[in-house]
Amino acid sequence: MAKDRSQREDFSGPLRRLLIGLVCLCLAAIFLVWRIDSPRVERFRAQLVDTVVPSMDWAMVPVTGAINLVRDFQSYQRLSEQNRELRSELRQMRAWKEAALQLEQENARLLDLNNVRLDPKLTYITGVVMADSGSPFRQSVILNIGARDGIQDGWAAMDGIGLVGRISGTGQDTARVILLTDAASAVPAVIQPSGQTALVTGDNTAAPVIDFLENPDLVRAGDRVITSGDGSVFPPGLLIGQVAADRAGRKRVRLSADYERLEFLRVLRHQGAEAITEPGALVVPPPDAALLPERSGDPAPQSLSSQEGGGNG
Repeated sequence: MAKDRSQREDFSGPLRRLLIGLVCLCLAAIFLVWRIDSPRVERFRAQLVDTVVPSMDWAMVPVTGAINLVRDFQSYQRLSEQNRELRSELRQMRAWKEAALQLEQENARLLDLNNVRLDPKLTYITGVVMADSGSPFRQSVILNIGARDGIQDGWAAMDGIGLVGRISGTGQDTARVILLTDAASAVPAVIQPSGQTALVTGDNTAAPVIDFLENPDLVRAGDRVITSGDGSVFPPGLLIGQVAADRAGRKRVRLSADYERLEFLRVLRHQGAEAITEPGALVVPPPDAALLPERSGDPAPQSLSSQEGGGNG
């Protein structure tokens, strides 16, 4: 056994040295070929590259995949960071939007309560909302104004933007306002610009129902809903809200009043529409004979009986 092992070592040593020598010669030849500056050698190098490199694409596939994987991971990290930044900015924007909407509504409400008059003959008094009814079946609030301030049942109550409800029950120092969302509320309304008349009735939800439409096809989502003044329930032209549709396709009103923040309400002193007894007086006032000037040269008017008597005589 020892003799066989020594014989193998005697053959393997020279063979290893021969292989190392051949490899060194090949490397030296490749180095020389790559360093020689000659047109022929340059063409040979180009042909060698064209022959060997395309057939080595399979060997570059793992390297290319690893490089693309690293690049994708880096891109994913950047996208994740940008996503976190965008989410943070979106939360800030939502907070700013909510604050801007609240300030805008409060500004409009205060401006309307202090400066705007809907009608020269229409006056109002502003009250503070003290409490709500707290019942899911009765939508109402209580104001700190009452009979001592001249408040009467049926008067309209508004916030700074739209109609809120009507007075239903007055005390000496307080008054109750039935909201438009209450099931007992029914308001005659006009939908603009189609001019359709309807009845806005509450059903204890945030969006009252629109009933008794003559032609529902003329009504579109987003149309303005205002009071019509029919029945002298409310003054005409008060903003109620905009038309919207629920999931069942039934038309409702998205109220303009901010029911989540009812702090001040304006009660309109409405004494009803003036009755017109003579239609002609609506266009031309009746002439007053006592105010007509008498011309000096005109003869005095004679009655019909005297004229007939003179003709008979």
